[in-house]
Amino acid sequence: MGDVAFADPGTARAAPLLAVCAGYFMVILDVTIINVAVPVVGRELSASLTGIQWITDGYTLVFAGFLMTGGALGDRLGNRRVFSWGVTVFTVSSAACAFAPSAPFLVVARLVEGLGAALIVPGSLALLQQAYPAPAARSRAFGLWGSMAGIAASAGPLLGGLLVSTVGWRWVFLLNLPVGVACLLLTLRHVTRSPRQAARALDWPAQCAVVAAVALLTAALNEAGRRGWSDPAVVAGLGLAAAAVVAFTAREKLARSPALPPSMLRSPTMSGPAAVGLLFNFGFYGMVFIASLDFQRRRGLSALETGAALFPAVAMTMFASVLSGRLTRRTGDRPLVVSGMLLAALGLAGWAAAGADAPYPLLVAPMMAAGFGTSFALTGSTTTVMAASPPAYRGTASALFNTTRQIGSATGVALGGSLLAASDDYTTGLRTGMTIGALAYLTAAGIAWRCVPAKHPSGQPPG
Repeated sequence: MGDVAFADPGTARAAPLLAVCAGYFMVILDVTIINVAVPVVGRELSASLTGIQWITDGYTLVFAGFLMTGGALGDRLGNRRVFSWGVTVFTVSSAACAFAPSAPFLVVARLVEGLGAALIVPGSLALLQQAYPAPAARSRAFGLWGSMAGIAASAGPLLGGLLVSTVGWRWVFLLNLPVGVACLLLTLRHVTRSPRQAARALDWPAQCAVVAAVALLTAALNEAGRRGWSDPAVVAGLGLAAAAVVAFTAREKLARSPALPPSMLRSPTMSGPAAVGLLFNFGFYGMVFIASLDFQRRRGLSALETGAALFPAVAMTMFASVLSGRLTRRTGDRPLVVSGMLLAALGLAGWAAAGADAPYPLLVAPMMAAGFGTSFALTGSTTTVMAASPPAYRGTASALFNTTRQIGSATGVALGGSLLAASDDYTTGLRTGMTIGALAYLTAAGIAWRCVPAKHPSGQPPG
């Protein structure tokens, strides 16, 4: 494949990138686009409060919980095959969501949609690793892949508000149909078949323990933002998640073919960037959540206006991903990850110093710094994880990296909501949340300095 001219989307060499990014964009967009639609959905389908919560959170729970299983299936059966299955399941379930006649039907369709997402994401990085073996092309591909997350997450409320206010909430899901069909056709036509590790067992007890741990943790974090950290349901969820982690660890010590080999977790170039991914998702999505509440509840902006207000962070994610993909050949990954985290920390620290009453123009630079820094660091973190993964475990490595990022997102949102709810005044909660986010970015910079490799002696980034 070599160095690919991404600027020409009509070339066959760009097709794998377009296919993978389209699939990933759908997955992340569906996390946030639904938020502005659920009040209307609840009214039209006569959904209870619990039903509305499951429409929003059920997708995230299944998505996060089954990522490791999706990665293991990709390694065993072939990443292209499992990715295509995921796109098919996601597209069909999106159609079911769009035509849902009742709230329970919509909840079930959203759960299936989350399963499709869990099959898409792990294979996406493995397919890019396969399609673009040259380090420079691979870094640019990973950079554009990473920018999809920031763009989709931040644009979701804006696009959702536009669709709900014009053509109706069902188009929030119908939007996925043409994207999913195009993604599947591009994948089947232009993405080569992936190697299969058919002899490798899936280790179902370990997979079940991972699903339980991640789903319970995500559910507990979601509820912590609403109920508080001392609520019995939250405490029980966290305790059960910890028990599932213990069960998983014990199982992996006994398994002949472990789902996640302990050697991978002991590798600094695997566990370090995964921790960085958790921390920068914690900081970025915590900021987006707090900012969204600030713009809508305190400043009185609509969903559309809030999406527009968050646009500076979105614009920076795309620019930063392209720039980092080009710079990594000269600098290696470590300087980009460290500098990105430091810049993002500076942005959130600046917002904390400005406070809740700062005029919007003063908040543009902090948002741009956080968006740019997060995306600037994502490329190098992704490249490091995938380069350190054994060929037989590329899907698993991708799943591990994305699972930690999902946990970081859920934690950032939960903590942000708790701080705003528990503070006596809005300014204290916002400043505390932004300060904690800045500290998370600083911690990520320190981990990256120790764990992300410096420039390869040959002059190329590792991988």
